[in-house]
Amino acid sequence: MGTTPVAGVARVISEMVKGKTDLDEAAGKMVAGAIAKYFSVRSEDVAILKLTPNGKQLVFVVPEKLAKIGSIPLTSTRALAVRTVKEKRVEFINNVQAAEHHTVFEAVKLTKEGAEPIQKILSGPILVGGKAAGVIQVSRKGKSPGAAGPDFGPKESTDLSQIATALASCFTPS
Repeated sequence: MGTTPVAGVARVISEMVKGKTDLDEAAGKMVAGAIAKYFSVRSEDVAILKLTPNGKQLVFVVPEKLAKIGSIPLTSTRALAVRTVKEKRVEFINNVQAAEHHTVFEAVKLTKEGAEPIQKILSGPILVGGKAAGVIQVSRKGKSPGAAGPDFGPKESTDLSQIATALASCFTPS
C-alpha cells in the first residue's frame, strides 16, 4: 500500500481494530472519525453497517443513533447499502435527491443543528473472503449538491475500497 494518504488512514484503522473479531460501537466511532477526517466530513456522516449473522439484514454499527433506530432488510430494493452488498462494488452518487432512495435514516437528527439531506454518497462493501460482510458509507449533506461539498469520484472509490480492506479483519461473512 505505499505511502499515500489513504494508506496512512488504512494503517491507522488496521491498528484500531487489531485483534478485534467484531467491530463494536467504541471502535466503530474511532474508525468513523478517521474516515471522516480523511474525506473531510463530520464523523456523523460516516456509516458503518454489518450483516447480521443470518445474512438477512444490515445493522448500523455507527452512527450510534441509527443503530438504535432499526436495520435494513436485504430484501429492500431501494437501499444503496443493500445494492452495495449484493453487487460487492463501490458506488458513488453525486445527486442523491434525484435518485430513488429511502429517507427514514436520513431524517434522524444526528447533531444539534438537525438533519440536512444527503446530497452525495459514497458506498463501499467490506469484503471477507470475497463475501460481503458489511458496508461503509460516506455522505456529504447540505441544502443543495453544491452546498454539500465536492463530488465523489473514482479516486474516492479506490480510497474507500482500501479503507474497507483494512477494516475487514473484524467482520465475519454471513
